Amino acid sequence: MTLRALFLDFGGTLVHEHPSRSEIYAEAARAAGTEISADEMHALMTRAQGALPRTADGAYRYSDAWFRVFIERIFQDELGLPRDAMAGFQEELFARFSDAATFTLFPGAEELLGVPDELGLGLGMISNWSPRLPLVLERMQLAPRFDTVVCSAIEELEKPEPAIFELALARLGVAPHEALHAGDDPEKDAAGALATGMRAVLVDRSGTMTPPDGAMVVSDLDGLTALLRRP
Repeated sequence: MTLRALFLDFGGTLVHEHPSRSEIYAEAARAAGTEISADEMHALMTRAQGALPRTADGAYRYSDAWFRVFIERIFQDELGLPRDAMAGFQEELFARFSDAATFTLFPGAEELLGVPDELGLGLGMISNWSPRLPLVLERMQLAPRFDTVVCSAIEELEKPEPAIFELALARLGVAPHEALHAGDDPEKDAAGALATGMRAVLVDRSGTMTPPDGAMVVSDLDGLTALLRRP
């Protein structure tokens, strides 16, 4: 079966945040005089995300307006910081997550990104991410590598639903069976792609995930590169 396109997830698959997202939020709280560890902040962030619907106050998940609600829930409602400090937290965090220095490519990413040209494949990104994704890719000098970038907050579609995968396929003009999507989430990436008729690879660095039936599994990006080059 001919492969014509490769799609990649962004965070957790191609790049990771350094320091971690929860540590970045914890740093902001500590700068305001509230002592909190990254683990404690992670728990607050998980609870806040679980409590917020996909659309909060009319704003789609991961849009700036949605993140303003998310940040207020953590820093004001949970940590008790004053309302008049929220704008400062919001702008500081938006700036951190627009900064290329916040993100580090996983080992093997550079070689992987060269494989589509080598094999004559289209390359796309499908990510549940904020509207800053195109800017971050540009600042990381990755934007020219991608033929299309489909970002959930911009399109108001998100994985694992078929519509976001179908949009990406349409932009590259390929059929589902001609495309492979790789990501680090068993449901959002692997199951979502399979449900759309695409091939799927789960990048399981921990070796602890349960892949959906039909998904291939690799432990790192070198493994994905080797899989793509396999005759």
